[in-house]
Amino acid sequence: MAVFRFTLAIALSCALMACAEQQPPASVAPPAQPTAPAPVIQAHPAPGATAPQSVPSATAAPTHAPTVTPQAAAPARTATAIPAATATVAQAPTVVPGVGQAAEWLHVFPVRSDGKISYGRYHHDYPAADIFCPAGSEFVAVTDGVVDFVSREDIWDPHVNDGATRGGLSVAIVGDDGVRYYGSHLSQIADGIAPGAWVQAGQLLGLTGHSGDARGLDPHLHFGISHPTTPDDWQVRRGEIAPYEYLRAWQRGENITPDLTR
Repeated sequence: MAVFRFTLAIALSCALMACAEQQPPASVAPPAQPTAPAPVIQAHPAPGATAPQSVPSATAAPTHAPTVTPQAAAPARTATAIPAATATVAQAPTVVPGVGQAAEWLHVFPVRSDGKISYGRYHHDYPAADIFCPAGSEFVAVTDGVVDFVSREDIWDPHVNDGATRGGLSVAIVGDDGVRYYGSHLSQIADGIAPGAWVQAGQLLGLTGHSGDARGLDPHLHFGISHPTTPDDWQVRRGEIAPYEYLRAWQRGENITPDLTR
């Protein structure tokens, strides 16, 4: 009996060993295949050129962003105001009669005549001068300038006595010196004298007479000096400043510009 049991145990052991050899082993990852190293591509320098030396990565200096020094901001440009005391405005020179200073522009006496000429220091109720002279004497431009007013018709009516028509035939110019010169009671207007015409000092503007409200009076030239204004502003053009001192200076040959601030 004992022999039989021993024989049976050996047979069972052999059977178990045979079964173990036939079962597949547990899941085992296949061995990793060795990875072939990436091919190294070497640049071939051109003939005569020196191949660059490679720097090991371990010793390569770290790359730093370049340091930029900011530029100092330029100061903002500001406009410098010109003090009113130093600001200048171009204007016609102003010369006060009697100081002996000549103006830039030529000035001449407004009447040219072979007869007697007379005028007073004062006018009746506003600044002006009545220059008495023979009829037909020449009324000339006092200085270079532009004609801005001409009346070629005597339409004054004594029953209406309109101030705008009292001058009868008349001419006004605005001189290059910035002053307006007006002559009225003419008997004739010279050819070519019209608004916008440029005239020179001494150029004939018309002939003296007694048109307008000088009708029945001795022939004379009503002469007025004023600042430039519109042609229809008869109250200004008839005279703003007394001409007497200027007429005297021009008659003596002195070149004086009227002072409109007086």
